[in-house]
Amino acid sequence: MSYAPTTLPYPAPPGLARIQRRSLVIGVVFLGAAAIAAVVGHSPTQFFRSYLLGYVWWTGLTLGCLAVLMMQHLAGGLWGFVIRRPLESAARILPLLAVMFVPLILGIPYLYVWDHRELVQHDAKLPHQLQYLVAPWFIARAVIYFLAWILLAYLLNRWSAAQDASGDPLPRRWMQRLSGPGMVIYGLTVTFASIDWLMSLDPHWASTIYPLILISGQMLAALSFCAAMLFLLAQHQPMSDIVQEKHLHSLGKMMLAFVMLWAYTSYSQLVIIWAGNEPDEISWYLHRLNHGWKYVGLALVVFHFAVPFALLLSRDLKRNARRLARVAMLLVAIRYLDLLFWIAPNALPGFPHGLRFQWMDIVVPAGIGGIWMAAFVWALRQRPLVAIHDQRFEEVVGHAPESA
Repeated sequence: MSYAPTTLPYPAPPGLARIQRRSLVIGVVFLGAAAIAAVVGHSPTQFFRSYLLGYVWWTGLTLGCLAVLMMQHLAGGLWGFVIRRPLESAARILPLLAVMFVPLILGIPYLYVWDHRELVQHDAKLPHQLQYLVAPWFIARAVIYFLAWILLAYLLNRWSAAQDASGDPLPRRWMQRLSGPGMVIYGLTVTFASIDWLMSLDPHWASTIYPLILISGQMLAALSFCAAMLFLLAQHQPMSDIVQEKHLHSLGKMMLAFVMLWAYTSYSQLVIIWAGNEPDEISWYLHRLNHGWKYVGLALVVFHFAVPFALLLSRDLKRNARRLARVAMLLVAIRYLDLLFWIAPNALPGFPHGLRFQWMDIVVPAGIGGIWMAAFVWALRQRPLVAIHDQRFEEVVGHAPESA
């Protein structure tokens, strides 16, 4: 169910339309320029590596929003009420992201060494991996992941729209009942997707903690993005009268929790692999602690953990929308560096590469982000900025909901 933005109760600020248009232009121009450069310059490997980087960054943010949406349906809390619409809007982008997965299918030969059977078929270390890592099954599994994610997002959004229209308490119960199994489905599908899309860049390497690191990063990115959006929306009516310090404080505490979870899982993986000292496992870190990549790792320690951890300990910062938004934007941006650290050293050919930044590593993710942001803003403008028949509406807004 959708609404005409001009007749909505609690509509999005008009200025978002300008952001939508500019984001779309940036997305089309940047991706188009990079694609042309890849063809003319005969550099498809670099293009597909940069595309994987940007795609996993923005898809991870979307999936994190879906997970946080289900988490807030299960847990309740006023913090979830004020960010529910951005979470739902991000989840509705999943069909677009499914279409944008097609370039990665075309890029399989350029990204994954396991697709080059002549190079790996006699590798004694990969007998089981090569049975799993086959292009048709890689694509089939991706279809399953997206079907599961899109179905969850569709049902949650459909029932949310039904709640807006009627005020019936039944859709709320449906959303709660779906969210429990939905979190399990999210965890399983993201685990397998992380193995397919990222871990298999180096098929000799494996880690059971790796998917949890990705999941914690996705949910941290989603919470941070919503904190930044909340600051933007709170500059205008109606959110300026709705967002309160206690909502920001709760959101900041959630961000702090996931900063610590990301750091704990990342450190645990490093310690376990380093202590085990197995050649097939420790080589992944050796490539990233040499050739200049150690400086990227150090930047992650400082800006993905130490700085946001120290800042988010402050009660005053968490209750200040502008300062919290600055920390949030840092965390969304640093997710790019984290994924670059995971992906770039494994690029074909000539693995491992020394540290080097290519212009496509900036332009292609920015292009994907432009299209993502345009779609997100469009989705956000289709519904009221607050769930007008949610049971928490009157507690937050201070009066009974207007008729829709």
